[in-house]
Amino acid sequence: MDQGGEVVRPKVAGGRAGDPFAPIADFGFLSDCETTALVAPSGNIEWMCLPRMDSPSVFGSILDRDAGYFRVGPAGVEVPAAQRYIPGTMVMETTWWVHGGWLVVTDALLMGPWHHETERSHTHRRAPTDYDADHVLLRMVRCVNGQVQVRLDCMPVFDYGQTPARWEHTGSGYHEAVARGNGIGLRLTTDMNVGFEGSLATSRTLLKQGEARFVALSWSEHEAPSSYEDAQERLVWTVHHWQHWLDRGRFPDHPWRSHLQRSALTLKGLTFAPSGAVAAAATTSLPETPGGDRNWDYRYTWIRDSTMALWAFYTLGYDWEANDFFYFITDVAEAAEGKLQIMYGLDGREELPESTLEHLSGYDNARPVRIGNEAYMQAQHDVWGAIIGSIYLFVRKRDRLDDRLWKIVVKQVEDALANWRIPDCGMWEVRGEPQHFTSSKIFCWVAAERGARLARVRGDQDRAVRWQDAADEIHADVLANALDERGVFTAHYGATTLDASALLIPLLGFLPADDKRVRETVLAIADELSEDDLVLRYRATETDDGFESEEGTFTICSFWLVSTLVMIGELERARALCEKLLSYASPLQLYAEEIDPHTGRHLGNFPQAFTHLALINAVMQVIMAESEEHQPPLA
Repeated sequence: MDQGGEVVRPKVAGGRAGDPFAPIADFGFLSDCETTALVAPSGNIEWMCLPRMDSPSVFGSILDRDAGYFRVGPAGVEVPAAQRYIPGTMVMETTWWVHGGWLVVTDALLMGPWHHETERSHTHRRAPTDYDADHVLLRMVRCVNGQVQVRLDCMPVFDYGQTPARWEHTGSGYHEAVARGNGIGLRLTTDMNVGFEGSLATSRTLLKQGEARFVALSWSEHEAPSSYEDAQERLVWTVHHWQHWLDRGRFPDHPWRSHLQRSALTLKGLTFAPSGAVAAAATTSLPETPGGDRNWDYRYTWIRDSTMALWAFYTLGYDWEANDFFYFITDVAEAAEGKLQIMYGLDGREELPESTLEHLSGYDNARPVRIGNEAYMQAQHDVWGAIIGSIYLFVRKRDRLDDRLWKIVVKQVEDALANWRIPDCGMWEVRGEPQHFTSSKIFCWVAAERGARLARVRGDQDRAVRWQDAADEIHADVLANALDERGVFTAHYGATTLDASALLIPLLGFLPADDKRVRETVLAIADELSEDDLVLRYRATETDDGFESEEGTFTICSFWLVSTLVMIGELERARALCEKLLSYASPLQLYAEEIDPHTGRHLGNFPQAFTHLALINAVMQVIMAESEEHQPPLA
C-alpha cells in the first residue's frame, strides 16, 4: 500500500496485466473435490478460490488482469501446441514448442489417501472414503527435446484481488516461500530458485532434454511434495485415483463414451466432498452476454439440480455420489423445517447475500462482478417437486421409506399444495413480476404425484388418495390454462410466448410422449425457440426477466430437446442435434452455460454442472433408443 492506503499492484514484465482474455471454452478445469482451478491456454492459473471453491479468490485474473495469477511455462511463448487431460483423469498436460525445444507442463490438484485416521475431520459430514484432497496444486515441468527457458510467476492477490501477497523465504535456501492474507497461508515449494519482485514470486531456469522441475502451492497442514521424486509419486497416485474412480462407472461402448466420461469427471469435480453438494459451476460472473450485465455467482448448489443429478449418477453407476448429494439435500430439507430455499451454500448455509465487486473490471469488461446470489430469497415452486422427485428416485432403488425421509416428504408435499396456486419467479429466476409459470405448476404436480406414490410405499392410503387428488387438480389446471390455441404449452398462464422449460413435460412424466400436445410443443420449441438449431430459454424481448440485454442459447435446453425428440420418435433429428451439440464442446470436452449459436462461443459460468447433467441424459437417451432399434425383433 502507498501512504494514502491505496493498494498498489506491481506491473511485472511477463505478467498478466493488460493481456487479452482467453475464450471461456479454452480454459482447463482442475479439482480435488474441495478446491477448483481454471487454467488458461497460456499455462496461467486465472481462477482459484481458497480454501473452498466458493471462498474468495486468490487467483482471479479471469475477472480482472490485476487480480492474481500463477503461470508456469516457457519464457516468451504464450500459445501452446496442445492441451489435453491425461485420459480418465482431472490431470492436465500442456505441451509447448519454442525455438529450440519442447516442454510439457502437467497440472493437478493432488488427491491423497484419507487424512483423518487419528482425529475426526471438522468439515466432512459424509461417510469417509479411501481418498481425500491434499490441498496442494502441483505443477510439473519437463523438457522432452532440445532446451527451453522456463519461467515461474506466482502473484496471489487475496480477497478477490484486494490484498496483494507479501512473500518471505522459509528454510535455508531459495526453494520455499510463504505468503499470507485474508486468513489464508500459502506455501510455495519448488526445486527452482525463487525470488520476489513485490508481491510476485518468480523463478527462471534453463531445462535441457530429459530435465524436469516441480512447483507446489499448498494451503493447509498437509505437506507439499519436498522433491521431484516425491511430487512424481503423488502425481501418479492422483492419476490412478481418477482412473480408478472412472472405472467404477458404467459407460456404453459407443463413440460418444468420452463425452459421458468427461461429463462424469466434471460433475465429480464440481462435487464438494465434505457435504456431497454439487456446485452449479466453478466460477462467478462470467457473462451470459458478451460485455453484458447477466453475470451471476454459480458457486452454490440448486435444489432444482438434484433430480437430474441423481438420475445421471445412478445411470452411470455412481451410486455413492448420488447418495451423498441426496443426503446433502435431505440435510438442508430437515434443517429448514419451515421454508425450503431454492439454493444453498456448499456447506448447507442458507444466507448467500449478493454484492458487487466494484474494483474488478470483469471478464472482458463485463460488469458488474457479483458474489453471492440474491435468488436464494426468491419464491420458486419447482423446489418441492425437485426434492420429492429426488426422494422418489432414491426410494425406488430401495423400496423402503424410513421415518426421517417420510417426515420430509409430508412437509414438502403439503407446502407444494399450499402454494401451487400462487405466482412465483419461475425456474429461470426472472427478476420481473411473478407469474403463473407452467413449469412451476408442473413441478408442484410432481411433488403431489410422486408424493402419492411414496405414500403408497409407506402404506399411508389416506395421504396417497388426497395427494393424488391434488395432483389431478393441478394437472387439469395446467391443461386448462397453459395451452395456446394450437395446443402448445406456453411460458405461463395467459402468455403466447414459448419457454424451453416445457420440454420437461414428457421428461417428468406429466404427459406421455405420444400425446399430441407434447409433440406439438417439442416441435414448436425446435422450430420457433431456436437459433441455428440451438434452443433459447425464452425470447428475452418477449419476457419480463428484469434485463434488456439478449443472451445466448441455453445448452441444457438444447440437450433437453435431444431427449424429447427421442421420446416423440424423432430419433434421426435427435441424433443430428446431439452430434451438433457435442461438436460445440470445448477442446477439453467441457461446457459453459450458454453457446452463441452464430459463433460457437461459450458464454456464462464454466464448467456448468447442469449442462453436463443434461448431456448425460440426452446422450444416454439416443444410445438406448438406437440400441433398441437395432435389436433383433424377438430379442
